[in-house]
Amino acid sequence: MTLTEIPASRPHTPLLDSMNSPAELRELDAEQLPQLCAELREFLVWSVGQSGGHFGAGLGVVELTAALHYVFNTPDDRLVWDVGHQAYPHKILTGRREQMPLIRSKEGPAAFPLRSESEYDTFGVGHSSTSIGAALGMALAARAQGKERETIAVIGDGAMTAGMAFEALDHAGHEKADMLVILNDNDMSISNNVSALNKYFTRIWSSRTYSALRAGSKRVLEKIPAAWEFARRTEEHMKGMVAPGTLFEELGFNYYGPIDGHDLDELVATLQNLKKLKGPRFLHVVTRKGKGFEAAENDPVKYHALKKQAVAPAAVKKPTYSNVFGNWLCDMAAADERLMGITPAMREGSDLIRFSEEYPDRYFDVAIAEQHAVTLAAGLACDGAKPVVAIYSTFLQRGYDQLIHDVALQNLDVLFAIDRAGLVGEDGPTHHGAYDLSYLRCIPNMVVMAPSDENECRQMLYTGYQHTGPAAVRYPRGSGTGVEPQADMRALALGKGVVRRRSSQPAGTQKVALLVFGAPLAAALEAAETLDATVADMRFVKPLDDELVAELALSHDLLVTVEENAVMGGAGSAVLESLSVADIQVPVQMLGLPDHYIEHASPAQQLAETGLDAAGILAAVQQRLSVVLSAGNAGRG
Repeated sequence: MTLTEIPASRPHTPLLDSMNSPAELRELDAEQLPQLCAELREFLVWSVGQSGGHFGAGLGVVELTAALHYVFNTPDDRLVWDVGHQAYPHKILTGRREQMPLIRSKEGPAAFPLRSESEYDTFGVGHSSTSIGAALGMALAARAQGKERETIAVIGDGAMTAGMAFEALDHAGHEKADMLVILNDNDMSISNNVSALNKYFTRIWSSRTYSALRAGSKRVLEKIPAAWEFARRTEEHMKGMVAPGTLFEELGFNYYGPIDGHDLDELVATLQNLKKLKGPRFLHVVTRKGKGFEAAENDPVKYHALKKQAVAPAAVKKPTYSNVFGNWLCDMAAADERLMGITPAMREGSDLIRFSEEYPDRYFDVAIAEQHAVTLAAGLACDGAKPVVAIYSTFLQRGYDQLIHDVALQNLDVLFAIDRAGLVGEDGPTHHGAYDLSYLRCIPNMVVMAPSDENECRQMLYTGYQHTGPAAVRYPRGSGTGVEPQADMRALALGKGVVRRRSSQPAGTQKVALLVFGAPLAAALEAAETLDATVADMRFVKPLDDELVAELALSHDLLVTVEENAVMGGAGSAVLESLSVADIQVPVQMLGLPDHYIEHASPAQQLAETGLDAAGILAAVQQRLSVVLSAGNAGRG
């Protein structure tokens, strides 16, 4: 059954409703699995329609998820999902069905597998390409402890583009680890169509009879090395004629597939066969992203995720910071043919669609390979190009060594456009850009900027591009305050902030100055109206405007730094260092992200929780002023 629209009410799913754990699922007859999957798919479409969230990937693995929990004894057998975009069916089948309409909200389940949420979530994910390495660690731990358990990693074809996936495969083959890796291939360009011959050979190769015959032949032929090598290569070439698994065989895995990931009979039979085998096994499963929902099947990119269904008229849509970047990139490319755009599989998210179409020869999507993206930029910069790396803050963490060693150490001319800086809302702590100011400002040669509105973002991108050496502009997810970006581009004075509001408090009163870095400026200005505080848009985290810091410190009684970044090592710390060097002593209050992970919730809830909305800033400063006043009165007494 293919759905054409999201159900308006909860669908009738009697069999699914009776399944509260995989143990109950395993009590079903195999003939009941198609009905379960049909109900699961319909429930998934409805629930994501209510909650919003990742959509197409989960629809594509409904049958695979049911088959895995049916064949394997989860949670004792370890099932490790990669990224977690496809884990919604897994959550539904592991006791979280009725909470799914609240997924990604503060009251509901996390967007990704989370160890603290369920014993069935064996490994916390959110970033790509970690499943094989994590599953290998679990398999080696089981071997060391003498435990008989199965370990299964499920990884998508996109995640296989990251080098760490192949590092883990190579190590697993070397260790001859007892584990199963399942490649969920939902891009039909990767492999040939699943044919009857493929299915026939896969069933033979995964059978105990074939494995026993192969093992017996090996014992005999290994005594004649030339004969064994000939037999091994004959088998490998035979597999290579009907299945694209030679690479995985060379890495030490026994390869099986590809098989149809929506054929339950084939899935269950193959998994049951593979469960009986030992050593590194690799199963190639072909699925269709968005399976069972017509629009998602036709446009899997658009339906990668859904927004929560609107319950009120939508507000006028403002351009996002990503849109500002995308437009600037095209404008800058038109003005400078040296510009090259690089993204690690975030074309849509970082809004490089127009650039990729208008400048295809200058656009490089390196797939999920952040380390390579950074070093590629370094290589381009070495020979006269002007690379711009469009990357999320949380993903730049994965290319940190390359940022230091390959770019900054050589003082290469690379601009980093860092999207999703700060809190990102429903995707939670794996996707927050909470650390970039801290990990960037400690690197020599780096220029680090944080825009407070859309126009400032455009001008900072131009400033960073014109700067000779590495530069970074970090901007938040979503829309800003609605400031229209100016068409003309002018470089900002390097390391210079600007005062947006001056306090009118007379001398002798408690004068407060808010030193704001980036997006929190609007909230700080709102709080400043009640406080009658000075507000500085600092703009640059590195180089810091030391003169402005000193001026405000000498004319105010309290400095308050505000940033949507970890307080530890962030922009506030830079202000303290500046004051220390200048030997200026003034009370400083640092507002930012606390030293714990901020769980999934709406962006507004997260800002309120961390005290970075207007009310939180106001309350924190008023509390600090009352403490200072009390201390002063006590001293006079």
